[in-house]
Amino acid sequence: MLTKWGRAFPGLPEQVAEARHFVAGLLREWGRVDEAALIVGELAANAVRHTLSGKAGGWFLVVVGFGADFVRIEVIDQGSDGVPTMRDASSLEEGGRGLMLVAACAKDWGAKALPQGSSVWADLVREEA
Repeated sequence: MLTKWGRAFPGLPEQVAEARHFVAGLLREWGRVDEAALIVGELAANAVRHTLSGKAGGWFLVVVGFGADFVRIEVIDQGSDGVPTMRDASSLEEGGRGLMLVAACAKDWGAKALPQGSSVWADLVREEA
């Protein structure tokens, strides 16, 4: 069973940093703070840039679920025309590698469509003591 903490943020670019601080505060004693901050930063930035969450009055929700030996970081947005996917690593475009960073840090990650938005999540395994 997961113990969950969540917080809604306005869909503004400056709120991505606030989402990182929120997650870092929750994981301070658990470990993997840097990886967790990177993950939530990438997922929140994607929500603000690529979904209705970044439009006027938009919002995104960050949920952190603690299991016995892992933590799940989830960002729920207000939806877009597609489901997030990883881009080709050989692309010459400047952006678009955020989900590759998430996948490199996380044990597992995924995305799913919701009735009025989408959810992108990533699992981190607890550091060995």
